[in-house]
Amino acid sequence: MDEAHDYDQESVVLHEKLHGKLSVASRVPLESRRDLSLAYTPGVAQVCLEIAKDPQRVHTLTLKHNTVAVVSDGSAILGIGNLGAAAAIPVMEGKAVLFKEFANVDAFPICLATQKTDEIIAAVRAIAPVFGGINLEDISSPRCFEVEDALKDIGIPVFHDDQHGTAVVVLAALLNAVRYTRKDLSTCRVVFNGSGASALACARLLIVCGERGLLPKLGDLILVDSKGIVHKNRTDLHAHKRELAEAGNVEGRTGTLSDAMVGADVFIGLSTGNLVTAQMIHAMNKDPIVFPMANPTPEIMPDLALAAGAAIVGTGRSDFPNQINNVLAFPGIFRGALDAGAITINDEMKIEAARALAAYVKEVGVEKILPDPLDRKVAYHVAEAVAAAARRTGVCRT
Repeated sequence: MDEAHDYDQESVVLHEKLHGKLSVASRVPLESRRDLSLAYTPGVAQVCLEIAKDPQRVHTLTLKHNTVAVVSDGSAILGIGNLGAAAAIPVMEGKAVLFKEFANVDAFPICLATQKTDEIIAAVRAIAPVFGGINLEDISSPRCFEVEDALKDIGIPVFHDDQHGTAVVVLAALLNAVRYTRKDLSTCRVVFNGSGASALACARLLIVCGERGLLPKLGDLILVDSKGIVHKNRTDLHAHKRELAEAGNVEGRTGTLSDAMVGADVFIGLSTGNLVTAQMIHAMNKDPIVFPMANPTPEIMPDLALAAGAAIVGTGRSDFPNQINNVLAFPGIFRGALDAGAITINDEMKIEAARALAAYVKEVGVEKILPDPLDRKVAYHVAEAVAAAARRTGVCRT
């Protein structure tokens, strides 16, 4: 296994050598006066007039049809904290590269020099005309919820990947882990540790699946935050936690993470490292599914979880099997949304993305519950399912 610090230094050298990872390439030649007249003046004036007459033509006459803004304020960068807009650029550049490499979506980093919710919302509204979608990234909770909710009416998909990309891949991993262990979702108790945007979105998507009959309703779902088990009688819960307290924890459990783990079938960690012990895994039901996804140090290391009786273990790291990686979701989700002309990305599209990811794995195994993140066909497989769901649910431009 390569040491993390080797990657750290090599990455700095790479970025310094290239001065970043992204560039802009022209799609038209400029080798003659005719070329210049078509690409720019005088010919381009008529293109402007066509869009002014019929605004929908912006999707067929400009780059808007295939361009996504990757927007961040740098307040929650990759688990390393609030480093600000400039420090967020390398991550957002990387995200743009992944969009292009895996789904041929043109993406560009937009790192905003503000962390005020209303200013972020106003900035995104102001730049929306040139983009076909907005990928919100690394914006701290709970502001990320407010930003996304306020932008649902701008006429193009707005998708907070830290929430929904994670939720899609976790759901896909869970579907195949359940398939492998022959567990029944309707009797499974799922414990989430962590109450940030990712954990709340993952838990909510599982509940939505059951409520809408899209998947069997979970036996129970328990959320644990830094103060312990989330339950109805707590008075310190914001709206998103309270929603989960009302929808889950049917036994009204209180106490610590250790208390929540007793008799659980699934553990999903989106918190901090080394919080789960072998004794906690022992206290779970037979053949538990364990997804300790904290980075860089999981809530419990895979070898310890397996030795304690876990049947399936998945982490957020690329150096262990079953990496639960957002790159499996967001390129295909946006590819499908753009192809369908979707104006939003709804729950049905997310769920179909998860199902497509799970179905892509033909032979599920202990170390194979998700596709290879480097498989270039995955995004297009997901995109087909997402586009079909968008058309079926009527969220496409007419």
